[in-house]
Amino acid sequence: MMEHQKVCILIPTLNEEQSIGDIVRGFKSMGYDNILVIDGGSTDRTVEIAKREGAKVVMQEGRGKGAAIIQAFRMILEETDADAIVMIDGDGSYLPEDVEKLLKPILDGNADHVIGCRIAQKGAFRRINLVGNKILNRIFGFGYGIRLQDMLSGYRALTRECIEGIELKRRGFEVEAEMTIECVKKGFRIKEVPVTYRRRKGKTKLSPLRDGLRIGYTIYMLARTYNPLFYFGILGTVFLIAGLATGVYVVLEWFKGVTHVPLSVLTALLIISGIQFLVFGLLGDMMVALQRELMNALKRR
Repeated sequence: MMEHQKVCILIPTLNEEQSIGDIVRGFKSMGYDNILVIDGGSTDRTVEIAKREGAKVVMQEGRGKGAAIIQAFRMILEETDADAIVMIDGDGSYLPEDVEKLLKPILDGNADHVIGCRIAQKGAFRRINLVGNKILNRIFGFGYGIRLQDMLSGYRALTRECIEGIELKRRGFEVEAEMTIECVKKGFRIKEVPVTYRRRKGKTKLSPLRDGLRIGYTIYMLARTYNPLFYFGILGTVFLIAGLATGVYVVLEWFKGVTHVPLSVLTALLIISGIQFLVFGLLGDMMVALQRELMNALKRR
């Protein structure tokens, strides 16, 4: 059993006065005293309440949830000897009592990164968030070959080695996606466990459309070095579809006696570019597969 002092509870906050007190008290009541609240500049009583309940409070440098997580991970590695870090949103949507579920796979040696899966509590999701979450998880599974139900959960546990090994750069809500992708790329074991999920207290800071697009873009862009066939395949498919569409139009117009020379040239360029992107994807996929084989061979030595 991991000692409670070897677990650091990380809570990023921004105007969470309605819930932060209950969260800190919940962890304290279970013996978790190493609680770090990193605050993004709250204008309410969040900082005051967190300090009063016994949490260490650090003011965030910069803006965005991702920036807060990056700063907090760096502090934890430099200033504590914690063997595991539990990250939980400060909005009251997750229960401190579920922390043992997250830590168990790590204690049993079955995972390096454990994600609290919220999908069982569908009623707590806004419909648009639930649909978006499913779409993004499908895209992730297709691009990275690992099927997860809730890669965007804000309740997760990671080993110290895992945090030391991943590199986070995203500054916004896409940090959870980047964290999961980095663990896949670096070969860390990921496991999901069901947790309770409730409607958040206070106003949400997540914009479903804007942040959903950012997360999707992050999933796609980070696939360049992990799954080149997925990355270049999408580009190639888009170009081929565009080329075929313009090509069909050119042919139909030609049957009517109308010749579109510039559009014909564009059609040829689109189709050739699409084929080239697909070839780049295949070559890149072969190189990545070879690199993985070499890395696995080195690890076995």
